Order: sequence, then C-alpha cells, then structure tokens
Amino acid sequence: MFIDEVEVSLRAGNGGHGCMSFRREKYIPRGGPNGGDGGNGGSVLLVCDHNVGDLVDYKFTPHASAENGQPGMGSQCHGRNGADCLLRVPEGTVVHSMENGEIVAELLRHGDRVTLLKGGKGGIGNEHFKSSIVRAPRRTIPGELGENGKFRFEMKVIADVGLVGFPNAGKSSLTNALTATERPTGPYPFTTLHPKVAVVSGSEKLTIADIPGIIGGAHENRGLGFRFLRHVERCPILLFIIDMGAVDGRSPWEDFSTLRYELSRYGSGLAERPYSVCANKMDVDGAHENLATFREKFPNETPLPISCLAAIGLDKLRTHLLQMCKRHQKISPEIQTQSAEAI
Repeated sequence: MFIDEVEVSLRAGNGGHGCMSFRREKYIPRGGPNGGDGGNGGSVLLVCDHNVGDLVDYKFTPHASAENGQPGMGSQCHGRNGADCLLRVPEGTVVHSMENGEIVAELLRHGDRVTLLKGGKGGIGNEHFKSSIVRAPRRTIPGELGENGKFRFEMKVIADVGLVGFPNAGKSSLTNALTATERPTGPYPFTTLHPKVAVVSGSEKLTIADIPGIIGGAHENRGLGFRFLRHVERCPILLFIIDMGAVDGRSPWEDFSTLRYELSRYGSGLAERPYSVCANKMDVDGAHENLATFREKFPNETPLPISCLAAIGLDKLRTHLLQMCKRHQKISPEIQTQSAEAI
C-alpha cells in the first residue's frame, strides 16, 4: 500500500508543575523552602529520512504525542524533562495546518529536522520565591501546556527528472531500461498507481521519477489527477514520453498538446519547467511517419527517438538527461522553499 497523504493529530508534552516543599530535618528548625522546578515537556519533531518511502505508518497511527515533563520535588530536585516525539517522514514531505491550510514545514533532504510543536515550559518551585520578608513562601508556578494541532502530511516525490506521459506511453518500461529497477508493465491504463524514484544506471546521482499516467482533465482531478500532478512539482526537469507508434489509437501531437495544457492549468510553474520530448515505440509500424508529422506540427521541438522494447536510442537519451541536469540545478531556488524551523 502506497500512502502519500495523511491527516494526523499531534500533541507536545505539558510542562511539569513546580513543587511546594519545605526542608524539615532534625535540629534544623525553619529549614526554608526547597521545592524544585518542573521539567519541560517534550516537543514533536519531524525528521526527514531517505529510508522512509511513504506515509503509510501514519495512515494507521494518526495520533502521536510527546512525553509530559515530570513535576518538581522536594530537596530542590528538578523534574525530568519529557522525551521528544520524533516522527520520520520521507523526502519531499509538506506539512499543512488543518486549522488554516497554511504550509508550516517542508522537509526536502535527508537529515532535515523541524520542530513542529513545542513542549510546555516547566513550572517554578517555591524555593524561588523566598526573600528576607517572605521566609516560607507558599507560591508555585504550574507548568505550561504543550502545543497541539491537526496537520496534513503530503508527500511530493523528489527526483531530477519527472516522466510525464499518457497511460501506456512507456514510462515504466523506460524506467526499467535506464535503471536497475523492475517496474510492473502492462498493456492497460494505470499500470503504475504510485510514483517510484530510481537512479539511472551509469550515473552518480541522476534520479528519475516514474509517475502515474495523466489524462485529459487531470487538472480537474480526473483520473489520478492531483495525485499525479503533485509529484511532478518536485522535479526540476520534465521528460515527456510520447507514444509515437499510436498504439492506443491516440495521435502523438494531440497527446503532447494535452500534456502541456494540463501542466499549464495545474499551475505551480510546471509549464515553465525545462523539458525534453522523448518519442517512444519507434519500432512500431507507422512511428517514423508520425514522428515526421510531429516535427511539422512542433518545429521548435527536437524529440529523441527511442524504443524501450528494442533498446534503441537509450544511450543517447541517458547522455542527454545528464547534460540537462548539468545545465539546471537539481532543485532550483524557486522550487526549493525553506523549512519552517530548522534545528
């Protein structure tokens, strides 16, 4: 089960109360106040971990809380601080507040840490209130309440190149051909139901994201809709996979126009993102004629002809993607946003 969006209810720990106590020992009359302070409540921290693939853990355990601070004790003993609650999330996780819908945190890279909710401050014991006038204070300050709230965790895949195409265009087949993964493939729509990031063979860190297919009206949440488009947002480079063999009866030029239209309607700057066009299934009859027509209709485009089944043009495509990533930063400044509060 792949889960890329969950709603959770979180609570930080309360601070422990300050203690009211007096020193009472034999032969020491009026020993004075010795009530200790309460411990601080634990905070709720988010930790970005590249070993976490999705948000499925929070689908079945949507509630989490940090430990309360222990109350102060006599003999000037300080209460123990509450343990923090560490929640590990995958790279590309966006945290929305359920109260107002605002983005409160983003975790993009392994090791990023964000304090989502702060624990309550511990209370003050009566030893702090003694003076030359008040020798036996009976005053304490209780611990503060920890923060709490409801949030929506939304995962957006981070990769150097995002594969964009209609169902059955060959995105999973291309991923298998360029990487060491074995994505399931099949001659039916939506064989791919969730995105997958893989490293291109022969490269150091070039990653591509195999994303579920798009259909017309995806910007209106048709098909897999927003679930598809959400994961494209984190890819600084897009690769349009066009079925040049028209195996499913669609025209390649209409597919490309629809894809560009859906990206522009969705927004988030996807239409202005650097991209390339890949003409797949060139081993099918009529593919070369369709490619010639495609070039006539889009003279400014330079599609790269390939065939995943016949292993045609894959080395050239791999080199082209590496060159594109060298020209463009993997996460450009306008795409990368700051986390709410880094520790």
